[in-house]
Amino acid sequence: MAKDPMRVLVTGAAGQIGYALVPMIARGVMLGADQPVILHMLDIPPAAEALNGVKMELVDAAFPLLKGVVATTDVVEACTGVNVAVMVGGFPRKEGMERKDVMSKNVSIYKAQASALEAHAAPNCKVLVVANPANTNALILKEFAPSIPEKNVTCLTRLDHNRALGQISERLSVQVSDVKNVIIWGNHSSTQCPDVNHATVKTSAGEKPVRELVADDEWLNGEFITTVQQRGAAIIKARKLSSALSAASSACDHIRDWVLGTPEGTFVSMGVYSDGSYGVPSGLIYSFPVTCSGGEWKIVQGLPIDEFSRKKLDATAQELSEEKSLAYSCLE
Repeated sequence: MAKDPMRVLVTGAAGQIGYALVPMIARGVMLGADQPVILHMLDIPPAAEALNGVKMELVDAAFPLLKGVVATTDVVEACTGVNVAVMVGGFPRKEGMERKDVMSKNVSIYKAQASALEAHAAPNCKVLVVANPANTNALILKEFAPSIPEKNVTCLTRLDHNRALGQISERLSVQVSDVKNVIIWGNHSSTQCPDVNHATVKTSAGEKPVRELVADDEWLNGEFITTVQQRGAAIIKARKLSSALSAASSACDHIRDWVLGTPEGTFVSMGVYSDGSYGVPSGLIYSFPVTCSGGEWKIVQGLPIDEFSRKKLDATAQELSEEKSLAYSCLE
């Protein structure tokens, strides 16, 4: 029997990531090849004409799964009845701007969008925040949408996770699909902690630890970490534009695994509301290793953390606590 369409909101839909993301959703990459979708696209009034152009292209592409398109600059219309919300729109940091100025702009954006989601989204709406500072934007959204369960508000660190998989795949000359269980801990920023201590590679002789196969701790504890942490900046330097197709693809991966489940024995990285696991202060949106089943995520427990990683987990938690204080000061 045919499934009922799911309504998927993409904010900032006329922007670079939005333009890469909406055809992936319409093609079934995010929710599955048998799941019809109705796309809700929101952007700011100056982008209304460009947004209408994206809608025209979606019609022209004749996606079989796409059962409707709402393209609007009205936040209430955009949020009404949505089952999944991908928050790509935000205020980018511009040259000469202080972090507090950027935070203040994003706090007001996410406060308004949170209120609209709370009042108008479908029950049990799943929210993914992509716009930076993603962890703290997600925290603000959670604060101002108290009826949306905290477990339903997440942020994107899957891009960093996938970057880590890609680096290991390149280093070992193996298929990226054969590498699993890297972890991104903490903030989607340059303090994040990419961790391969629990990662494995599928080989002809069975699964082998990444650390054993790479056999170069200096690289794994140095260049590997900084490459993943600074990959976004490297892409901006090369393209003169920020990551778009990889961010869009990772957003699809994040939602797909959350809704449809992670494979047995595999965990992925998601920015989720901390419950105090691994000594991370509760009340932060922090990236943890998770498994997903039945539309719910669960933090993987009991992984040993070495002293090298522990310091990095604490440092990124400290940065998130500072961001939280800064964001809250913008509300006063």
